[in-house]
Amino acid sequence: MQLVVLTGASGSGKTTIAGAIKTGWPGLVEVLHFDQIGVPSFEAMVSGWGSGEAWQRAMTLEWMTRIAATGDPGGPVLFEGQTRLAFLREALDSAGLTNAHVILVDCDDATRAHRLTLARKQPDLVNQKMMDWAGFLRREAREAGYEVLDTATVPLVACIELVRERLGVQ
Repeated sequence: MQLVVLTGASGSGKTTIAGAIKTGWPGLVEVLHFDQIGVPSFEAMVSGWGSGEAWQRAMTLEWMTRIAATGDPGGPVLFEGQTRLAFLREALDSAGLTNAHVILVDCDDATRAHRLTLARKQPDLVNQKMMDWAGFLRREAREAGYEVLDTATVPLVACIELVRERLGVQ
């Protein structure tokens, strides 16, 4: 199975890219979204898992286990969602998904703020915590050698093409 994982902070463009792939190549790529698993309140994360970070780790492990359990679905799989790259690496290794291609979808803070405020109508997400999270993911990706796709400088059509190439979809 060809698996491509798009991760990144809110407003980076990962859901937009995944949606374009799903719409443009229906039936050729299975597109999965981390949030399909359900996102509980922060209070529920703490009471059930001890912290939001522990919940994110547990759900990343669960997702990669689910993906591995499907075997070869007959086509490539695109998974998108927010998670630490260290959790993703652990989950991929644990599930035996050694062939996955991970891409950090990223953009600068001004672009992120613009997208979250105007396009997504979520100005509450434009805060220092989100910008710090994006910076953390950026550093984590660079240190681990993951591919970084800067959606602020690369046009959407080129972003889609790159992901399509990684999926092996013509």
